[in-house]
Amino acid sequence: MQPTGQLVVFSGPSGVGKTTLLREVLSRARQPLVLSVSATTRPPRTGENDAEHYYFLSADDFALRRARGEFLECSEVFGRGHWYGTLSTEVAPRLAAGKWVVLEIDVDGAEQVLQKYPDALTIFIEPESSEILEHRLRGRGTESEDAVARRLEVARRELDRADRYRFRVVNDEVDRAAGEICAFLDRQASLASFGESKT
Repeated sequence: MQPTGQLVVFSGPSGVGKTTLLREVLSRARQPLVLSVSATTRPPRTGENDAEHYYFLSADDFALRRARGEFLECSEVFGRGHWYGTLSTEVAPRLAAGKWVVLEIDVDGAEQVLQKYPDALTIFIEPESSEILEHRLRGRGTESEDAVARRLEVARRELDRADRYRFRVVNDEVDRAAGEICAFLDRQASLASFGESKT
């Protein structure tokens, strides 16, 4: 009998280093982790490929899919008019195949996911401090002052909701933080196996 997969949700404020940390976790975890590819209405950046980094959809296509209920979660991010979302087809078939599906989404998206998958493993990535987070965001040098201010405001709201996550880790050192996350996943896998062995 094919074991049921597990949904894993990663969240954290912009600039906290989620992508780098997640890449390390994907390379080290013993579970069959597979990263879900999000959809977005924003245009591709240099070096980004469709269906690899994102599914790049037109605003009309995104709205149509949203109306059809094809998204597990979706929202407009940073007030720029660009939408992001997770297509259900990225998740359900892989869970049915026994995969551990990883979503890298914001706090609002995580709350939408939990309405449908209340047993999802939620992991919140925290900065060392709000000052360091602000320094990282400004250090990018790719956005206006208004854009940085918006990201910082969103970050503050997300940090206020971090206690809703099952596991929290400070990303002050990638190797250590990745090790803590992998240990958490191992514990959850052991608990799931123990539960299955009892039934």
